[in-house]
Amino acid sequence: MRIILVTPAGARSRFGNRITARRWAAVLRSLGHRVAIRTAWEGASADVLIALHAWRSAASIHGFRARFPTRPLIVALTGTDIYGFLHRDSETTRRSLECADVLVGLHDLVGEAVPPEFRARVRVVHQSAAAGSVTRRPAKRTFDVCVVGHLRREKDPLRAAAAAREMPADSRLRVFHAGGARDPDWAEAARREMALNPRYRWLGEVPPWRVRRLYERTHAMVISSLAEGGANVVSEAVAAGLPVIASRIAGNVGLLGPDHPGYFPPEDTGALRSLLRRAESDPGFLAELTRCGARRAPLFAPEREREGWRRLLEELR
Repeated sequence: MRIILVTPAGARSRFGNRITARRWAAVLRSLGHRVAIRTAWEGASADVLIALHAWRSAASIHGFRARFPTRPLIVALTGTDIYGFLHRDSETTRRSLECADVLVGLHDLVGEAVPPEFRARVRVVHQSAAAGSVTRRPAKRTFDVCVVGHLRREKDPLRAAAAAREMPADSRLRVFHAGGARDPDWAEAARREMALNPRYRWLGEVPPWRVRRLYERTHAMVISSLAEGGANVVSEAVAAGLPVIASRIAGNVGLLGPDHPGYFPPEDTGALRSLLRRAESDPGFLAELTRCGARRAPLFAPEREREGWRRLLEELR
């Protein structure tokens, strides 16, 4: 089939939507389809339109449905859709949901976040991560954690740094943060934090091989987001065997499962500090986090993501 995949993120973007679009295009091509990635639908014919972001891609979604009322249209729900624009601009977002034959979610709790009348259209396709490229060898003299994510409000990106700032003097904790700044204010905030906090180091935007190095050399990952559609860094950490400490939000619980022991309330610096202290001082707790991740790892296997897309497209034929 001829598939147009629309993402609002430009070709040079390293933000999540563009990365997801590239991976999905590779998966769909491996299934024998012809795929073109565009930042907007501009009238070209296609057998299927897949649109990332119900709100930002609304014009493409509405235009394709008007031009091809019977052709399959898939809308992938991002975190900013279901936890933001569905409430801030519900008319535009709901219209996109109405146009869609299928709504793709990236974590198990997406269905609970959309209005009841759309839940039957939701299909969950977990983002995959390959495990074979990471060999775990964490540092021995320090207790290092990584934060992998861009500096923007939704990520609450400096929460791990704040938690590290008041660790006891005997703690060996260090926080390494990889991710670009959304704007100069966030970059300045990260630099200011480094100047005041010797436990925190902002690495800026780094290539994938350096992210994999962090997965190899750190003892745990912290994901402190306030809202997530299903962060691929969680899939990557689990596949790498890296323990995850996460804010208790739907996007994280929907990936790690309700019984994961490493949750803390969003924006609760003290609770995060306690978990980090426990992870550093209690090898059994760190091992428990690793085992819980290993039980979820099959969800993020590349072949499972590929099969999910195969079944979804077969359903729409």
